[in-house]
Amino acid sequence: MIEDNLLEQNKQEQDFQFCSLGSGSKGNGTLIRAGKTLLLVDCGFSLKETTKRLLSKGVDPEQLSTILVTHEHSDHIKGVASLSNKFDIPVCTSRGTSLNKHCEKISDDRLNIFNNHTEFVIGEISVLPVPVPHDCREASQFIFSNSGVSLGILTDVGHITPHIRRAYSGCSAMMLEFNYDYQMLMQGKYPRALKQRVAGDLGHLSNEQAVDFLINLESKKPNQLVVMHRSEENNSEEIINGLLKEKFDYTASNFLFANQLDGFDWQIVC
Repeated sequence: MIEDNLLEQNKQEQDFQFCSLGSGSKGNGTLIRAGKTLLLVDCGFSLKETTKRLLSKGVDPEQLSTILVTHEHSDHIKGVASLSNKFDIPVCTSRGTSLNKHCEKISDDRLNIFNNHTEFVIGEISVLPVPVPHDCREASQFIFSNSGVSLGILTDVGHITPHIRRAYSGCSAMMLEFNYDYQMLMQGKYPRALKQRVAGDLGHLSNEQAVDFLINLESKKPNQLVVMHRSEENNSEEIINGLLKEKFDYTASNFLFANQLDGFDWQIVC
């Protein structure tokens, strides 16, 4: 029995896995794991809250290999420097993102700049940055690969470009932004300027844009889909469920929602 448990534990450590610490306008963080490599994508929480959320997923902060940053908005970056400095964790950003004030607090020996058009490797995970249109200096999203399967993260995107569509075609699993329902946004309480920002070409993906993106991928749709960065004010799980059931055949076994409170638990990329 002990040997069986050790074998199962070893198998789990070798799996290509992902989970979320939380997803939404109040803070974001995603964990990607393969073998002994453990990446954190974004950290939009305080040091105390990040540590709490990491531990809830069975992760000690000192286990983190690298923190990858998508862009400089505070719900993605505000906790990066404190986490990096406290636990001596390297940080990877685009050149544009590195110029933000949040990165000034990261020591030079920990801050690494990637080319937004060039794939690189961290431990056992290949990382492909994908430049995306968003209202910041040099936003990136990422596709992660290990052992022949790939996981795409695509949030904080104003509109889908041909490059994005090509890059994400063929992903085994995808974490995709369904930020707002257009009617809810327009009829909601946001100021007019904020509504225009959210729905603009440098804002966020609507439900309809996300569904259209999935429909028009150059290859088959991903085996697994996670709904990310859903607005608590301008969207609902019921609306998204209705759209996806109308267009796709995702079931409870390969489809889930990330929430703001605790994200979602570990999933295996397959």
